[in-house]
Amino acid sequence: MGVAVKLVLDTHIWLWWIMQELDRFPAHWSTLIEEADQVLISPVSCFEVALACKRGRIQLPCTTAEWIQEALEPAGIEIAPLTPAIACAATALGEIHKDPFDRIIISTAIHSHATLLSVDGHFEHYPELKGVLAEDGAGDRT
Repeated sequence: MGVAVKLVLDTHIWLWWIMQELDRFPAHWSTLIEEADQVLISPVSCFEVALACKRGRIQLPCTTAEWIQEALEPAGIEIAPLTPAIACAATALGEIHKDPFDRIIISTAIHSHATLLSVDGHFEHYPELKGVLAEDGAGDRT
């Protein structure tokens, strides 16, 4: 029996996956998501989507609450817990950038023993993500 594949999607990957904007991330990631045993998001991703919608940065085809509900269980995506250990570990990450939500998402992937899918260029600079951050297949992360 093989090792279970567990993924954590960064907020933008979750949004693009649900909205079928698959050309916005590496093509082979679609297969990774489809074939994963477990696909997780951090609860902070729900906040990020709601805030982006409120600020007009994204448009959803329904209310934010409806979108989030449909973009979780029906889509095969689970919310990872936000534990005290994850919160504390997020503060201990290297000082690459200050976005607290990104730091929680990173910490969630590490503590979930999951592969993190993100095209955020800051993430590749976190030494803590070595072996955790999914490769884009192109040899460089832009």
